[in-house]
Amino acid sequence: MAEQPTWRAGLEKLAGDDPNLRVASAVSDVGELTGRFDLVVLDVARPELTVSDLIRRTITHGPVLVSADWPGRTGLMESILAGVRGCLSRQAEQDAVREAMRVTAQGGFYLCRRLADRLPEELSRGPAEEPGALAPREVETLRWIASGYTHSQIATRMGLSQATVNTYAKRIRAKLNAGNKAELTRRAIELGHLLPVEG
Repeated sequence: MAEQPTWRAGLEKLAGDDPNLRVASAVSDVGELTGRFDLVVLDVARPELTVSDLIRRTITHGPVLVSADWPGRTGLMESILAGVRGCLSRQAEQDAVREAMRVTAQGGFYLCRRLADRLPEELSRGPAEEPGALAPREVETLRWIASGYTHSQIATRMGLSQATVNTYAKRIRAKLNAGNKAELTRRAIELGHLLPVEG
């Protein structure tokens, strides 16, 4: 997903030239996405946009790889905490872009070499998340709960033990001040964390 047509065409070509990748959709805005994908490449061309807000709107459609200029305080940690599976500089070489798409589509995490030096600095500053904010795995758990899955089913989908999912659910209820599943679902809707209905 990229606002700039030339950049979007470049990403499409890079993916299309790789026999292990297939472009299912190319759009200029997250609102145009429908359904879920193995990977969503989110190109952030305008630094004034809040990256974490875009990520939270995009992540419901699949694992997100963010390509950005990363100026100023547009933080890697902010993006990672929002749930991205990869961070890529817009100045990255073509091979790095292809590798990032392959790694994240296969469930891995990718950080390009151009950004690797910035991560320790951001880690030393500590996360700037608000009190009560959900961690990425808690957000994922909340989405499955709000979609009607049992803790056992969620554990299978996330590759975790049921005890871990129970712990996540307990933390989520405490952070969101929700006493039952109906309240959790309502809060998931309010926060934009409800998974799209598959057609």
